[in-house]
Amino acid sequence: MRNFRNIVAVFMLGTVTMNVAYADDSNFGIGIKAGTLGLGLEGRWDGLPWLDFRLGANAYGYEDEGRETNNLYQTDLDLQTIYLTANFHFPLSPFRLTVGAMANGNELNLVGAETGDYSFGGQGWTQEEVGVLSSTTSFASTAPYVGLGFDFELFGKAGLNFDVGVLLQGEPDVTLVSTGTALNDPLIGAAFAAALEAERRELEDDMSTFKAYPVLSLAFVYNF
Repeated sequence: MRNFRNIVAVFMLGTVTMNVAYADDSNFGIGIKAGTLGLGLEGRWDGLPWLDFRLGANAYGYEDEGRETNNLYQTDLDLQTIYLTANFHFPLSPFRLTVGAMANGNELNLVGAETGDYSFGGQGWTQEEVGVLSSTTSFASTAPYVGLGFDFELFGKAGLNFDVGVLLQGEPDVTLVSTGTALNDPLIGAAFAAALEAERRELEDDMSTFKAYPVLSLAFVYNF
């Protein structure tokens, strides 16, 4: 994954800083998690009544092949987030409210995988005319997060955390590029450019589903 090492480095720096800062108490914890944002690491400090702060990083890559609009694409989902949250606990309950923000590197990359003609903009286009068709979908680089959580711990040390929430990524930014001959053809270039833009807008409409990205995760935690 593109920036996985950077994400882990930022997380480790943050958790080490938290651990050093609060080395004199036992309010520091660490966890590993898995969910719809990928695999993650998390550090926690809960030195205030009914409130804790969590710093974490998630990353995952997934490749598949499927149809978007009317065309076959090779898809590469690249999930990368770094987050900081404040968690407000309810007395005598495992329930909490979570708010925070994420540095958001989530992307979806598409590469055309049709073996025959493509169809977009209401027309058919040959492999030679289209060439390599590639698209990148990205979202806001910083996105707010809000959710609910449940923390279950045994003797104040080990436990499980469950989170459900939403990452508000905003409207998608979709690019679509063709390397074929059509764009430079004086006879069909303008029509192809218009058709390509129509395909880009259709992809953008499809990707707008993810502007509010659902977050589910389960974490195993240990408190020092």
